[in-house]
Amino acid sequence: MTTLTMRDEKRLDIIERVLRGELTMEEAGRVLGMSQRQCYRIKARVKEVGIKGVVHGNRGRPSKRKLKDSTVKRVVALARGKYQGFNDHHLTEKLKEQESISLSREKVRCILRAEGIGSPNKRRGLKHRSRRERRASEGMMLQVDGSPHDWLEGRGPRLCLIGAIDDATGKVLGALFVGAESSWGYFHLLSAIFKSYGLPQSIYSDRHSIFRTDREPTLDEQLINHKPLTEVGRGLEQLSVTLILAHSPQAKGRIERLWNTFQDRLVSELRLAKAKTLAQAQVVLERYLPEHNRKFAKPARGEPVWRKVSAQQIERALCFKQQRTVAKDNTISFEGTVFQIPKTSPYRSYANRRVDIEVRLDGAIEIFYHNDKIASFDAITTHSAGLYRSPAKKERFRYGPMSTLEASAHTSP
Repeated sequence: MTTLTMRDEKRLDIIERVLRGELTMEEAGRVLGMSQRQCYRIKARVKEVGIKGVVHGNRGRPSKRKLKDSTVKRVVALARGKYQGFNDHHLTEKLKEQESISLSREKVRCILRAEGIGSPNKRRGLKHRSRRERRASEGMMLQVDGSPHDWLEGRGPRLCLIGAIDDATGKVLGALFVGAESSWGYFHLLSAIFKSYGLPQSIYSDRHSIFRTDREPTLDEQLINHKPLTEVGRGLEQLSVTLILAHSPQAKGRIERLWNTFQDRLVSELRLAKAKTLAQAQVVLERYLPEHNRKFAKPARGEPVWRKVSAQQIERALCFKQQRTVAKDNTISFEGTVFQIPKTSPYRSYANRRVDIEVRLDGAIEIFYHNDKIASFDAITTHSAGLYRSPAKKERFRYGPMSTLEASAHTSP
């Protein structure tokens, strides 16, 4: 029996591809993160002994540096007897000076913890943190986050407020009430800010799954050294906006303090206005934001650095994207709906071609082939020619809080 780890299975798959001629040894080395010389060694071992060739030769063998059981037992006995209560560092010194047992502090720590002997120092000092200076200019960094809270105090549904604050000025550039944090909500928020102000240099966010993914890269992504991205991450990368992920709530303290202020003042404003629905809460929020910025925003040290781009570029980046293969009858199936690609030429067919589908925030769908738009469909509520809806797909369109997707086709200009 040969047990393979995931790493071994990956190596075996790549080497088998090399043997079949699907990959070159140079490509295999890039994917596996090793030199071509080592890849040749593994390939030779696989050809000689089969699957066992990808397994390291030392697996299952005891380490030559492994401590003797007698030494381990002696260290444990001394820690529980003669040197009871000594901390790890102090015990390591005594073992070397008094008992002629020369071990590293980390090795002693591992032995003691494995035997259930804890450190006598139970208290740990607070980690030193330094306040990060504000950015010099407006538009250099936006902090974004979401705050799930009982904003309506039981008068209506529980909502989540997502917002963006400029790091240099503390100005709230936009905020939006939604049912829950989602890519759709952040797309709406960022799209409104980018169209009003321009593109910032960077976005500072937490490590929510909306902004980062733990998915392993596919083989194609590894070959081009491309990391997997979420929809929001891909949209920001397309606009050349740097996404920075914080490692703690304290790192993005400005927007965290903003939620404390909102959960005090904004909740009171919502109570005063007797808001009971999401729409009513949004009206109160938009009325409150200018007053909040007048009281709490600070002037920046430098000139604004917003980067202007067209609204079309923003809409093409901040949307949902997927790929489909066109059927032989020039149709594609997407979200339970069959879309007919209109005829543009008696000699032009997109059958078996890979096309990009872009879903806009209003539910409209556009289809692109090599960056050329070949069809578009409006989100409306009636059937029309050129679209056929599957009866098995009746639930709400999953990309946002909009009505059931029904579209009409029209050719692109």
